[in-house]
Amino acid sequence: MDFLFKNFFFIFIMSNFPWLTIMVLLPIFAGLLIPLFPSGGNKIVRWYTLGICLVEFLLITHIFSNYFHFDNQCIQLKEDYNWINFLDFHWRLGIDGLSMGLILLTGFITTLAILAAWPITRNPRLFYFLMLAMYSGQVGLFASQDISLFFFMWELELIPVYLLLSMWGGKRRLYAATKFIMYTAGSSVFLSMGALTMGLYGSDGLMSDFQNLANRSYPIGLEIILYLGFLIAYAVKLPMVPLHTWLPDTHGEAHYSTCMLLAGILLKMGGYGLIRINLELLSHAHSIFAPWLVVIGAIQIVYSALISFGQPNLKRRIAYSSVSHMGFVLIGVGSATDIGVNGAILQMISHGLIGAGLFFLAGITYDRTRTLFLDQMGGIAISIPKIFTMFSSFSMASLALPGLSGFVAELMIFLGIVSSQNFSLIFKVAIVTVAAIGTILTPIYLLSMLRQMFYGYKILKNLTSYVTDAGPREIFILIRLFLPIIGIGFYPNLVLSLSNSKVEFILSQNIIFE
Repeated sequence: MDFLFKNFFFIFIMSNFPWLTIMVLLPIFAGLLIPLFPSGGNKIVRWYTLGICLVEFLLITHIFSNYFHFDNQCIQLKEDYNWINFLDFHWRLGIDGLSMGLILLTGFITTLAILAAWPITRNPRLFYFLMLAMYSGQVGLFASQDISLFFFMWELELIPVYLLLSMWGGKRRLYAATKFIMYTAGSSVFLSMGALTMGLYGSDGLMSDFQNLANRSYPIGLEIILYLGFLIAYAVKLPMVPLHTWLPDTHGEAHYSTCMLLAGILLKMGGYGLIRINLELLSHAHSIFAPWLVVIGAIQIVYSALISFGQPNLKRRIAYSSVSHMGFVLIGVGSATDIGVNGAILQMISHGLIGAGLFFLAGITYDRTRTLFLDQMGGIAISIPKIFTMFSSFSMASLALPGLSGFVAELMIFLGIVSSQNFSLIFKVAIVTVAAIGTILTPIYLLSMLRQMFYGYKILKNLTSYVTDAGPREIFILIRLFLPIIGIGFYPNLVLSLSNSKVEFILSQNIIFE
C-alpha cells in the first residue's frame, strides 16, 4: 500500500511539474550567469553555452517522449499562472501537434548553431547570451497558449537579432540591422493591436487564452480587419512578397550561425502564427483571404526564384531561395485541406533544416575563400571536396530531389491545392502551372550556383594549397542536419504524425469556405 501511494504521489508530482516553464526560462536564465565568467575565458563560455543548449534539447526530447500524445488534439501539459495581476496577464503555456515539431526543430538547430559559432572570439559573452535569449524567445513563442504572451515572445526576438547583426555582421551590418528592426518592429504594431482587440472584444477584462478565443465569434468586418493586421505581421516575418526585402540584406550581413537561426527558426514563426491565429481563430476571414494567399504564394515562388538567379552574392542567392520556398507554405495554408496544411508544416521544418545547412556551408566557404561573390569563385571543388559534396547534397535537398524532405513537402502542397474543393478547376490549374514553373527554376539557380563555385578552371587566387577542407566539427554539424532531411524524405510520418490530428481537428471545427 505504501508503495502504491508513493508511485501515485510521484506520478502526480511529475504530471503537474512545470516542465514547459523550465523549458522556456532555462536558456535565458542560464545566459544571465555568463557575465560572471572571466573576460578572457572564451573557451569556458563556449562550452558552458553548448552544455546549456544540450540540456535544454534533452529536456525538450524528454517532454516529447514522455508527455506528448500523438492522437491528442487538445493542448497538453497546459500551465497557467497569473503573472501580472493588474493587467490580468497570464503565463499560459502548452504544446500540441502544431507546436511540438517546431519546438524540437528549435532545440536541434540552436544547439548546432552554437557549435557553428565556435570561431567567434570578439565579445563572446554577449554573443552567447544573445543566442540563449533568442532560444528562450523562440521556444516560448511556440509554447505560448495566450495571445498576449505570444506577442511578448514575438518581441523578445527583436533586440537579440538586432545586436547579433549590428555587432557581428559584415560591412553593411548597421544598414541591414536598421532595416530589420524597422520592418519587424513596424509589423509588430499590427500584431499588438490585433492581440489587444481580440483580448478585449466582448468581455469586461482581457481574455487572451487561445482556447477561449477559439470559441469567440466576431462581426465579419472586424474579423477581416483583425486578419489583415495579423497577416501584415506574419508577412514580414515569413516573409511574403513584397514585404521581404529585409531578408536578403539581413542574411547577407549576418554571421552564418545567426543565419542558421534566422532561416531555420525565425521565418517559421510567421508561418506558425498564420496557422495558429489566422487559420484557427479567424476561420471565416481565412475563407475570404485564402485564394489571395494561394495566388501570392505562387507568384512568390516564381518571382523569388528569378531574382535569386540574378544574385551574384552567394548568401543573397540562398536568401531569395528561402523566400521562394516560403511561397509553398502560403499555398499549403491557403488550400485549407488536411494534406495541404500538413504539407505547409512539413515544408517549414524541411526548409529549417535545409536553409540552416546552406547558410552554414556559405559561411564556412567564405572563411576559406574570403569572398561571397560567385564570379570570383570557380574550380574550388579541387581544394575543398568535402564542402563541395555537402553543398551539392543540400542543394539537391533544396531543389526537392525525390527521397529528401523537400520533395515530400512540396508534393503534399501540390496535392493539397489540387484536391481542394474550395477552388475552381481553372484556378487550380493556373496555380499548379505557376508553382511548377517555380520548381523548374529552382534547380536552374541552384545548379548554376554550384557550377560557378566549384566547377571550371578559374582557381580563386586567395585559395592557396594550405587551405584546409571541412574539419570534424563542421562535418558533424552538416551530417546532423542532413540525416533528418533523409529520414523525413523516406518516412515523412516522422513529422506528419505530430501535426495530422491537430490539423484535422482545426479544419473540422472551423467553417471554411461556406
